[in-house]
Amino acid sequence: MSKLTDVPKRILIGRALRSDRLGETLLPKRIALPVFASDPLSSVAYAPGEVLLVLSIAGVSAYHFSPWIAVAVVVLMFTVVASYRQNVHAYPSGGGDYEVATTNLGPKAGLTVASALLVDYVLTVAVSISSGIENLGSAIPFVVEHKVACAVAVVVLLTLMNLRGVKESGKLFAIPTYVFVAGVFIMIAWGAFRELVLDETMRAPTAEYTIKAEHQGLAGFALLFLLLRAFSSGCAALTGVEAISNGVPAFRKPKSKNAATTLAMMGLLAVTMFCGIIVLALVTDVRMAENPAADLLKNGVAVGSDYVQNPVITQVAEAVFGKGSFLFIVLAAATALVLFLAANTAYNGFPVLGSILAQDRYLPRQLHTRGDRLAFSNGIVLLAGAATLLIVLYGADSTRLIQLYIVGVFVSFTLSQTGMVRHWNRHLASETDPAQRRRMIRSRAINTFGAFFTGLVLVVVLVTKFTHGAWVALLGMVIFYGTMTAIRRHYDGVSAELAAPEGPSDDSVRPSRVHSVLLISKIHRPTLRALAYAKLMRSDTLEALTVNVDPAETKALRDEWERRGIEVPLKVLDSPYREVTRPVIEYVKSLRRESPRDAVSVIIPEYVVGHWYEHLLHNQSALRLKGRLLFTPGVMVTSVPYQLQSSEVAKKRARKRQEWNAPGSVRRGPAEQGRPKEPSGSGASGTSSPQD
Repeated sequence: MSKLTDVPKRILIGRALRSDRLGETLLPKRIALPVFASDPLSSVAYAPGEVLLVLSIAGVSAYHFSPWIAVAVVVLMFTVVASYRQNVHAYPSGGGDYEVATTNLGPKAGLTVASALLVDYVLTVAVSISSGIENLGSAIPFVVEHKVACAVAVVVLLTLMNLRGVKESGKLFAIPTYVFVAGVFIMIAWGAFRELVLDETMRAPTAEYTIKAEHQGLAGFALLFLLLRAFSSGCAALTGVEAISNGVPAFRKPKSKNAATTLAMMGLLAVTMFCGIIVLALVTDVRMAENPAADLLKNGVAVGSDYVQNPVITQVAEAVFGKGSFLFIVLAAATALVLFLAANTAYNGFPVLGSILAQDRYLPRQLHTRGDRLAFSNGIVLLAGAATLLIVLYGADSTRLIQLYIVGVFVSFTLSQTGMVRHWNRHLASETDPAQRRRMIRSRAINTFGAFFTGLVLVVVLVTKFTHGAWVALLGMVIFYGTMTAIRRHYDGVSAELAAPEGPSDDSVRPSRVHSVLLISKIHRPTLRALAYAKLMRSDTLEALTVNVDPAETKALRDEWERRGIEVPLKVLDSPYREVTRPVIEYVKSLRRESPRDAVSVIIPEYVVGHWYEHLLHNQSALRLKGRLLFTPGVMVTSVPYQLQSSEVAKKRARKRQEWNAPGSVRRGPAEQGRPKEPSGSGASGTSSPQD
């Protein structure tokens, strides 16, 4: 089976990397920027449109509020970036918001942050890919007709890319991300030149349309609520900012400095593109509507359900470059591609955070294990599965999915910055150096303002988006929180039970006797080898045990046993219903009941086949027996494997391809040098019992 799965695995994700090559996968800033910042950079493709969509409820007249909303988003972006630059210097280990909240606010706050981030990462993948599919679908009808299947296919493709390793995926994603950024800046510069220098009129394809306002003449609280809702939608531009603080270990040294520089570059690029697109949308008279089929009018008539509403960035590009021009096509293609790749922010953040949570025993330990390519493969697969589920449930509809968005990220923003304030307060209490105190006071002021501002935005998001879908994200956070709490409780309970006591205990008391039971079905080479091993153990009592499923075969076994003069007594268990496992289990339990202080050793001879298809020809009764005996106290199970010729041939072939790994070996990070190999306590996985 190992051979069957190994070849396609190597084709898809490449050759396995040694643990000591982990340093080769670390990222320089030029690769880290597209890897960790592709989400906030690509959000300018839909965040401006979300602002205009909400404002369109009050008609075109409300569009003049959009520059002020953009200014508020810019202030928030710079606040968050400045705050997180303090985080990456203070906590360079990669825990990010989770580590900050746990250390300074306690485990419950840390777990709340972790739950929020995990939900937000899943939504990042679902929203980015769904939005990219919709952008691509405006040019390719097939994609629209099968958008769920296409979105799932993109998830699978991104998963395979990331399973190949973070450095390789970064190289793949760098080019389209930089092409997208360059294309947007060229569009902004050329649009400004045409408007300010050439004094040309640029018109979006929807400039001649009018919007039927759902609520006209909004004022007072209603207008304020609309503006706050538009602002909360524009805050989608901030998603993914925290990924850099979570991914500091993936940077090259000096890690904190490189991460802080990348964070500043990302913030500057994102706000410039966001503001530029908003301004160009107003200059070119872009028209957007939440329900375009009914609310978007052309010559006073609704455009109808056949109308496809293109994103703001596409309409602006058409107005600036001209429809069908080379730069228009390049930017449109780069936009669709970078939206797919924006999910890579989550693919790098989710597995790292999952690994840290697993190390803290809040998630299964498998998430802390690095795969063949030194990536956290289990976390990558888990993220892909959760995002696929959301895409299928919501039909890959970004408009519905985006309502679930950004709640989690502002929960983590707020708690993280509050934790940083307590961090500086704690250090200021013991710091005496004046220069260091001035630096800490400045950092505390930045984090205090960040906590206040992001907390205010969190309230706005919850109030304005709760009934539009934010409650689903909150429910997801509650589920994650409850699940992780239960996992931690389980691990703590196991640790308490396994802890070695200081004084004598029942576990350290030597058993009165050892009663060994050798399971057999017929006399052949594996049986003779197991019998020789059992005699070597020098047990107090040794007996052979067989189950009478076929009387003729049982009689033949008795006769052969006597003919060979084997001195070990043979016991036969009747099985009127032709079962093998249950009679053995009941007999072993009866031995334990009769002599509770005795240890029972069950010895199972097995023969090992070498090809995957040969496993299908055997009933794996030994595996079932061992599984049942694991739950029987005071019983030890020993497998005595006998390798058939096909197994030896398979092993030799494998040694030619790569170093042979014993079945069941687990990669858990760098190997310890000089560590002696431990003998295997059981037969190879997938072995077959002589009972077959």
